Amino acid sequence: MHWKNVDLFEKVLRIRRQGTKTDAGARVIPLNRDAVVALGKLWDRCSKLGASEPDHFVFPACENGHVDPTKPMKGWRTAWRSLTKAAGLKGLRFHDLRHQAITELGESGQGDQTIMSIAGHVSRRMLDLYSHIRLQAKRKALEGLETPAEKPSTAPQDTTAENTPATVN
Repeated sequence: MHWKNVDLFEKVLRIRRQGTKTDAGARVIPLNRDAVVALGKLWDRCSKLGASEPDHFVFPACENGHVDPTKPMKGWRTAWRSLTKAAGLKGLRFHDLRHQAITELGESGQGDQTIMSIAGHVSRRMLDLYSHIRLQAKRKALEGLETPAEKPSTAPQDTTAENTPATVN
C-alpha cells in the first residue's frame, strides 16, 4: 500500500487491482475515526523519516535501522509475536483481526453486500467463512421475533364483597 492510496481528507483507502486476488479486491474503503488517527500518526512518523511521498510505501522496508520507503516491508512476524505476547494475546494471528472486524460488522446489522464490499469478498460463501456471528447476537436477533409478553395489570383487583356480583340460588 502506497501513500497515494491513502486519502486522510476524504477518509478513504483505495485498494488497487494489482494487489488483490480478485476484481472485487479493488475497492474504496471508508476509514473510521480510529483508522484516520492511526494513519495520521503513521504519516507524521514517515514524514519525519522522509518516507511520505505518494509513491512511498505506508509500511516501508527497514533493515539494520535503514528505512527504504521505495520497498515494502517484507514481514513483521517477530514484532507481531512480541506485541501479542506483551498484550497477553499470545497466539493471536494478525489475520484473526480481519475475521473479528467482519464478524462485528455483521453483528452490528450491516448488510451482506456492504460487508462484502468492504472486505473484498466476491461470494456469500467467502463471507460465511470470515463471519463468526456470536450466539448472543443470534439470541438477540431472535428475541425480536417473540410475541410480546402480557403486561401485568397495574391496577389492584378489588376483591371486597360489595364489588362481587351476587349469586342467585
